[in-house]
Amino acid sequence: MSKSRQVAESIQSAIEEGRLAPGTKLASIREAALQHGVSKNTIVDAYDQLVALGRLKARHGAGFFVVKPPSLETAEKTVDLREAIDSVSLLREQLEGKFKVRAGDGRAPASWMGGEALSRQIKRLNATGEDDIEYGAPQGYPPLRETIAMVLAGRSIHTSHDQILLTFGANHAFDLLIRHFVAPGDRVLVETPGYYPLFGKLRLAQAKLVGVSRHREGLDIDDLERKIKHYRPRLFFLQPNAHNPTGTTLSLYQMHRLLSLAERYGLVLIEDDAFGDLLPRGNAHLAALDGLNRVIYVGTFSKTLSTGLRSGYLAGSNALVSALTDIKMLTVVNTSTFNERLIHDMISRGRYRRHLVQLRERITKASASATIALKEAGVKHIEGPNGGYYLWAQLPNTVNTLKLARKASDEGIFIAPGSIFSLRPDGPDASAMRIHIAYANDYRFLSFLARHLK
Repeated sequence: MSKSRQVAESIQSAIEEGRLAPGTKLASIREAALQHGVSKNTIVDAYDQLVALGRLKARHGAGFFVVKPPSLETAEKTVDLREAIDSVSLLREQLEGKFKVRAGDGRAPASWMGGEALSRQIKRLNATGEDDIEYGAPQGYPPLRETIAMVLAGRSIHTSHDQILLTFGANHAFDLLIRHFVAPGDRVLVETPGYYPLFGKLRLAQAKLVGVSRHREGLDIDDLERKIKHYRPRLFFLQPNAHNPTGTTLSLYQMHRLLSLAERYGLVLIEDDAFGDLLPRGNAHLAALDGLNRVIYVGTFSKTLSTGLRSGYLAGSNALVSALTDIKMLTVVNTSTFNERLIHDMISRGRYRRHLVQLRERITKASASATIALKEAGVKHIEGPNGGYYLWAQLPNTVNTLKLARKASDEGIFIAPGSIFSLRPDGPDASAMRIHIAYANDYRFLSFLARHLK
């Protein structure tokens, strides 16, 4: 450490410990040099450092004075930001919490992901010596967009690569759509229970959320029609297949009724298909039935390859994709060409397909095992996962899972209470919880449930 830095830290410690109060005048340059046994230039450098840090203030002709330490507190959060942050408290726990048992996690364990295959592919791409550091195409890596168009065609969603926009995962796609469609005060339909990070994004945009009931039979279409007539919303965000958190899937009949209502009332549907790559080939999709007329389709690789890869896409009309591309350029400039090349190569070389086969087998075995174990622990009503990762466990009405989650936390167990996914914390979902099939068999979690469900 330089001499000037040593002097600066000595003075800063005196300020922080209260030995030098705000307003105190420091020794002159000459006096300080004698006190510290250094040159005057060293003292000048030390004082300058403290001025830059906001701990001293220089007054011309008077010397250097201690100032009140700058507050690290940010300005008062707006109501919208407070609500947005409150609604994603579960996400914070997933990312930052140090839990031994993670039954409520939204992410699959690393061992389920494509880490090994990704590592091999990264080495191969690096060995080619091609330069992907420069900005790529604003819509994303063209070969990957063409590949996605072919994948979607296999789901009877017929589109061109020009109608596909690559994003930093599904959440980024939602951000772009909200920026494009939603103005402060707009009414927006969401499923309840539903995808809680989306609630936070919409609240941050000052939208008014209107919940449509989602239950074991799927979507409450009658409730939807009542809400449409009353509020006249423009958008409805929903996850028809392998719904997060309930694990349920809409029937073809419900999808047809939903599209009829959308056409009749001018409603735009945002189809979140996070588990699309894992679903059976015959699964119905709103975008396939609608032809991307009133449906905007959102997909992601984060649920299958890596949560850290952050790559996804949306498909819509040419005009919409063009407008969203402009917003993407204004906000993030571009997505990662390297990541997009990596995904494209994995798909084109068949490695992604082989990985999906293994992942589907894991899901099938884990979901069957988890269901049996949970029932033995006392959980009577379980829905899902229908191709996804989540089971929706309905506990007795006397059990409040938010309170249960606090007790579990004391034992190092992470639970996802149903109220987090609901617009009504005190509603029927207060006694439900979302359980990830990969973590459901942990004996500590099952033992905890058995004790509290007696």
